[in-house]
Amino acid sequence: MNTAVRMKILITVKAYPAISKKHGETVCTAGITEDGQWIRIYPIPFRLLDYKNRFHKYDWVELDLIRNSKDFRPESYRPTNLQEIVTVGHIETDGNTWLHRREAIIDKAKVYTNLAALKAEAKDKNICTSLAIFKPSKIIDFIYKPVSSVWDKNKLQALQSSQMQCNLFDNDDEYDIQEFEVVDKVPYKFSFRFQDDSGIVSTLMIEDWETGSLYWNVLKKHEGDEILACEDVKKRYFNDFAETKDYYFFLGTTMKHHYKSLNPFVIVGDFRPKYITQEGLF
Repeated sequence: MNTAVRMKILITVKAYPAISKKHGETVCTAGITEDGQWIRIYPIPFRLLDYKNRFHKYDWVELDLIRNSKDFRPESYRPTNLQEIVTVGHIETDGNTWLHRREAIIDKAKVYTNLAALKAEAKDKNICTSLAIFKPSKIIDFIYKPVSSVWDKNKLQALQSSQMQCNLFDNDDEYDIQEFEVVDKVPYKFSFRFQDDSGIVSTLMIEDWETGSLYWNVLKKHEGDEILACEDVKKRYFNDFAETKDYYFFLGTTMKHHYKSLNPFVIVGDFRPKYITQEGLF
């Protein structure tokens, strides 16, 4: 029998909002416990939470979680009461070297450098790794490709129907959904092309909320010019983060593709401090 457990988690991942028939608009969120264990928190209707419950990346939060019995991935949990999420701390950037963030994340959780080894762990049903830190040996390129700019019609209709019935979250007193608008779908797929420590080249899609938000911000700056906006996103992620930072990926799988895809991982977040120099230690 599943029993709810109060957990303290450092939030490291907030994926771009997605639409599902069952849960409406949700955000896949993940983080690391104090002993370095990955925890996936889903579903969270993040934009419908009260502002006091809206946590940020690198916040320590406490909440009651229960193992998600409908998800075979061992890191997957679901919240039992979204209104009892409490932010209990935040780790700052430490002069952009991220010393304390490194201590809580890189020093605690396993860092992978070989993608084949990580995929093998994911496919092994005794391990079934579905969240991980990955350090690429070399980042080759940042790619953007156009995709559909509209959400799946069936999922959107299911969401709209739920809103009209005012029972999207089973308690219409908890959320004000009357003025809620579904987040815009990013009309481009962003990906990194990189090498691992064996020299194998791979391409993984990025699903980080920050990437989508950056696109919308620079699109506004360029007055709707999508190519200029995408080039700005590329400059930020490739020319700045990838080329000048001590860059790591947070990788995650989706339940649907975990065992079906040859490579089930996508980039759900990143870790991008400055390199630590001898001066930075003092």
